[in-house]
Amino acid sequence: METSKNILVQYCEIREEIKDLRERIDRDKRRLERLEEEGVVSDTVRGTRKDGTIGPIKITGFPLPEYEETKAMMKKRIAKLWILEEELQEAVNALDNYIAAIPKSDLRQMFRLYYLDDLTWAQVALNMNVRFPKKKIPYTEDSCRMRHNRYLGI
Repeated sequence: METSKNILVQYCEIREEIKDLRERIDRDKRRLERLEEEGVVSDTVRGTRKDGTIGPIKITGFPLPEYEETKAMMKKRIAKLWILEEELQEAVNALDNYIAAIPKSDLRQMFRLYYLDDLTWAQVALNMNVRFPKKKIPYTEDSCRMRHNRYLGI
């Protein structure tokens, strides 16, 4: 089994890579929509016309190479996204198993809130204080982070 730190790092990295890939796919979709909306593009160049005179020539057409290239790239990214989502599910399962093996209940909850629910340490502390309102010393951002780091040996 992978070491605890590797499980946590791998999970966070895959999650961020998926977020980046989704942003790129959205950008490609917007680009394709813009190309379809604009339809025909045109440009004026200087050259020789069919009748032999030299002057400006207007060229119009649909940017098919750019459109097809963007469409192909988007398909590749969507396929990669499927693969990454499967890897993320495996990483979530490994993370769940790792968190379940933590002996202290409140520490397990902190790990779940921080990693699985993607909360900041301040949000984790607030959530823990809501869960345990009668605790003598309330949870703080630093106390949660330090308990996390001590458990991992960081």
